[in-house]
Amino acid sequence: MARKSWHLDRRTFLMGTGVSLGLPWLECMAGQNPPAQSVARRVGAFYFGFGVGLPKEDSDLAQWRWFPQGSGTDFQFTKVLEPLEAHREQVTVIGGLSHPNGRRMGGHDTGDTFLTGAYLNNKFLRNTVSVDQVAARAFADKTRFPSLVLSTDGGVGEPTRSSTLSYDEKGRPLPALNQPQQIFDRLFGAGDADSLAQRRRLTSASGMLDRVLADSRSLRNRLGNQDQKKLDEYLASVRQIEQRVAQSQRWLEIPRPELRDEERDLLHLEADDQAPLLFMRTMYDLIYLAFRTDSTRVATYQITNMADCSSKAAKFPQLEGFKDSLHTLAHGWNKPEGAEKLGKWDRFMAEQFGYFLSRLANAEEQDGTLLDHSLVLYGSSNSTTHNNTNYPLVLAGAKRLGLKHNQYLKLDANVPMSNLFVTMLDCVGASQPAFADSTGDISALRAS
Repeated sequence: MARKSWHLDRRTFLMGTGVSLGLPWLECMAGQNPPAQSVARRVGAFYFGFGVGLPKEDSDLAQWRWFPQGSGTDFQFTKVLEPLEAHREQVTVIGGLSHPNGRRMGGHDTGDTFLTGAYLNNKFLRNTVSVDQVAARAFADKTRFPSLVLSTDGGVGEPTRSSTLSYDEKGRPLPALNQPQQIFDRLFGAGDADSLAQRRRLTSASGMLDRVLADSRSLRNRLGNQDQKKLDEYLASVRQIEQRVAQSQRWLEIPRPELRDEERDLLHLEADDQAPLLFMRTMYDLIYLAFRTDSTRVATYQITNMADCSSKAAKFPQLEGFKDSLHTLAHGWNKPEGAEKLGKWDRFMAEQFGYFLSRLANAEEQDGTLLDHSLVLYGSSNSTTHNNTNYPLVLAGAKRLGLKHNQYLKLDANVPMSNLFVTMLDCVGASQPAFADSTGDISALRAS
């Protein structure tokens, strides 16, 4: 059969496609402009696995119950969340929320979906976009890094035992960073090895995309109508990548921010998972500095995940003087001795979160503080071990962004947690009509 003029050599076509498909990292690059002069709105989400201790409210162990006593504005922190008392005016404790899909999943499986609300099981392991990445997309042209994704274990882990909280628009996990020195170099140094390699590829990518777009003009004339339509769709995605390349190249000319000497002195970049207190505080410090320098406006930090033995964080309690591993400690929540042990661990975790809030609260900017303009979620996807309802949640900050605090908000169990995400996105200026399985927002969080 004679070869038609519109027939294409398959190898040539796939090579052309390979140019665009070989650049997925471009989706994670920064935006086109230097940091804006107006006050930035920021969002952070911090997660810990295996839930908390919830002894009965009328028991002798009630002081080690994670949720406060009372409700509304008439509440008292127990010993567990007492470290947050200094930030009472900037904190709302939320009870009752959970993801409806999470209630149908295994007790170890919900860490992956804490910020997505998706449904995962042994046969269906495809996640959906996480709320932080929706916000990151809205801020993409404002900062050098669209988001900062951190965890104790790093990477992505395994489905249902993820070591990252963040997922892109197609539900693919975004690798988390877990080495303080690497994170620092990426934010404030010349760049770590990965980012320097990306910079070299970026320059090369610009030339390749120019060739792809130039070749497409002659290619299109050789195609039928249906193939022309498909090629136009393909080229639209190439042009989007071209725009991202141009935005990222602009950031290459902008120097990274410099830190004050006292800020550098506070950092312990040698910290690792063998010293939990130092490691957690260093990770919180790095997020604080990323926010303060407007290097990013979105950050996630998975402090502990849902892997019972393989996670580096599983031994955190033991390294801090507790007898048991995290998983074993969590299982003892309903035993007299175990409830107090778990309560003390929960308090230890709250102290580190309180440390981060203090750093934000002590950093002044324009008409308030960093905390006034930063919305921070802290919590777990278990209430008690393996129980996927009534998530323990703290929402903090963003008082200048229209949030109301100083309350213990008890919500109906049928309210999906995604309603909280709709409220959060609207608060930081990344409004969405809906997110996942949301049915509305949470008006009780809004200042009148």
